[in-house]
Amino acid sequence: MRCLIVALFIVPAVAHSQWKTPWSYEGPRGYAHWGDLDPDYATCKTGQAQSPIDIRSTEKADVAPIRFEYTSAPLKYLINNGYTIRVNYHDTSSFFVVGDKRYHLTQFHFHRPSEEYIHGKPYAMELHLMHTASDGAIAGVAVMIASGAANETVQRLWDHMPKVKGSEQEIPGVAIDPSGLIPGDLSYYLYTGSISAPPCTEGVLWYVLETPITLSPAQIAAFAELYPHDVRPLQPLNGRVVKESR
Repeated sequence: MRCLIVALFIVPAVAHSQWKTPWSYEGPRGYAHWGDLDPDYATCKTGQAQSPIDIRSTEKADVAPIRFEYTSAPLKYLINNGYTIRVNYHDTSSFFVVGDKRYHLTQFHFHRPSEEYIHGKPYAMELHLMHTASDGAIAGVAVMIASGAANETVQRLWDHMPKVKGSEQEIPGVAIDPSGLIPGDLSYYLYTGSISAPPCTEGVLWYVLETPITLSPAQIAAFAELYPHDVRPLQPLNGRVVKESR
């Protein structure tokens, strides 16, 4: 697998109102201190199944097939939350399906470089598509991003990218189909991890797609102007097994 690396790092910023206690990626409120900032963030320090990880050794397994039942919808909830560019879904008809279990799409956002490493190397960026099932289970889909051809779906977002932290924005006349962010090959790695930002909640099933999508160098640079390094460092496996679809 070819990995293209573009270094990014985030500008320290205070949290969006989603977080009651401000945190950052660098400095006194950086990732080294997350677990001490708020009792609700304690898992960031004490958790034993944290994300991201370096996917080096895997176990081939007969894992469940996955599919994406994503639909195009008006771009209603685009936000620069002080950490990344994100699209929220408060009501959605887009689903991620694992076997016979359905997870509805709640939001997607970007990291630069990738948070997950594959065989010791990061990609230029990473996309996280987050989903929740009716029983509260969380499934994250990680899509690696390499430098290459431009992505039309991402360009629609970048054309309206909020340059400063703020509230959700509705972009009239613009629709987004997240299917344009998914590669054709759905082979994947599977491991149990966490949300990779405070409160670092564990029990998240991470489906890391093996095949990357591409963004153009200009698209990567546009994100980097705002967030050159919005990533958490790699976390120890602590005996976890990473499964790989056959």
